[in-house]
Amino acid sequence: PQLICFCFLFACSQLLLTKLPQVAAFSVTMSTSVSIDQVNEKLKDMGITLKDPPAPRGNYVSCVRSGNLLHLCGHVPEKIDGTLWTGRLGETLTVEEGYESAKCCALAMMATLNQQLDGDWSRIVRIVKLVGFVNSANDFTQQPSVINGASDFFGEVFGTEVGRHARSAVGVNVLPLGIATEVEGIVEIKD
Repeated sequence: PQLICFCFLFACSQLLLTKLPQVAAFSVTMSTSVSIDQVNEKLKDMGITLKDPPAPRGNYVSCVRSGNLLHLCGHVPEKIDGTLWTGRLGETLTVEEGYESAKCCALAMMATLNQQLDGDWSRIVRIVKLVGFVNSANDFTQQPSVINGASDFFGEVFGTEVGRHARSAVGVNVLPLGIATEVEGIVEIKD
């Protein structure tokens, strides 16, 4: 039994040593960041000018830093004209309209990030996680397709290494102010 255990451990150590270069390469690719100019150019190419971040609509703050993580509160979907995307998916709104609503939430999150980072996009290491809430009819089940509006936006602006994230897409019976979507997130930054 001791010889078998030794042989097993030896084989595992040899496997680990052969895979070490791949692990090192993975860690290098995961440390990719974006430049200030890259993000500003991408936003310009997309025809996007960031507004001032939305003021909190209750007893909370828009962003809290804990260590190297920024926790962004749920952001509402404000259109370019200042009105909110309202309605319920599967009743008064289509998946495409919900997608645009979620994208507007991401734009509001970008405005908050811009303020928190003083416009220094190079400090963003990764969009870690998004949680999207979708105002849904009882039989509506396409919440992931709706929240793709926010996910696709972050992927397009920051690229897959920085912008791709973990995510939850949740259907709810009602959201504040009758809004169609609300998205919150966690973003890893460097000093």
